[in-house]
Amino acid sequence: MISMTETIIEVVGGVDTHGDTHHAAVIDTIGRVLGSREFAATGNGYAKLFEWMSGFGRLELVGVEGTGTYGVGLCRHLAGEQVRVVEIERPNRRARRQHGKSDSIDAEAAARAVLAETSTASPKNRIGILESIRIIRGARQGAVKARTAAINQLKALIVASPEQVRTELRGCSTSAQVKVCAGFRPHLDQLQNETQGTKSAMRSIARRIVALNEEIDTADNALGPLVAAAAPATLELVGIGVDHAAQLLVTAGDNPERMRSGPKFARLCGTAPIPASSGKSERHRLHRGGDRQANRALHLAVVVRLRYCERTKTYYQRRTAEGLSRPEIRSVCQN
Repeated sequence: MISMTETIIEVVGGVDTHGDTHHAAVIDTIGRVLGSREFAATGNGYAKLFEWMSGFGRLELVGVEGTGTYGVGLCRHLAGEQVRVVEIERPNRRARRQHGKSDSIDAEAAARAVLAETSTASPKNRIGILESIRIIRGARQGAVKARTAAINQLKALIVASPEQVRTELRGCSTSAQVKVCAGFRPHLDQLQNETQGTKSAMRSIARRIVALNEEIDTADNALGPLVAAAAPATLELVGIGVDHAAQLLVTAGDNPERMRSGPKFARLCGTAPIPASSGKSERHRLHRGGDRQANRALHLAVVVRLRYCERTKTYYQRRTAEGLSRPEIRSVCQN
């Protein structure tokens, strides 16, 4: 029996996440530590963590460090339990030097950050079609980087290759060089000869490039329909292709309502204007934080629109007449 004098208190949680374990701490609304404990980073561990936290009172908020990495599973479980999760930034280094570092200290700091409202960002849901876009696009980016490295390696080999090989490849485009090198048939019993050894290495690298091209094409074929289904109106805009639209969708996440206004999205993309005035000069510059890949996508969209979009051209001419420089006009367009 619960006494009439007893009341259910509101509590706030904080979690320091790791690959194998999560350390949780619970405090009340006046900052008293009610408990601190470690749990396994598994589905059963998430359930036990939630049950343990709820045992101290009505669980209002939970601050989780690493919501996009080690804390993804826990965030999904807490969302299923109708508990609001707040994303916690890395602890302040100065505070760490003063108070030390441990899992329990970090978990308590996460809870206090939520209570003090110094951390209020909602994490991405990481479910649904946008999560598929993010994963596939990440694999594509890795393949593109690997292909660039392989092409550079092949070109370096061509420059230093024996004259016979270099003559055969001189004047060819990159794709033609890859095709020729992939078709080399070196004599494996004569690899002690530098020409045969070079051809063997070139064939290996060229076939790697061909395989990576196929991987990139497969990712593009998968991304096209996904992005078209997620944001058909975005693809209709001038200067926005599948890759840029995919990046902006990934930046916004499956729950764009967490960004309550346009300025917040601009801040997230590093396109929010901040004062940069001095003396009689009054100007603004773009915030250099945020998602740099989203910032790149917006910048390239502006570059394309300045060339092909009549509306953007008219705007550029008007702002030029007002005395703004080209970089300043691009900054305004991105915002």
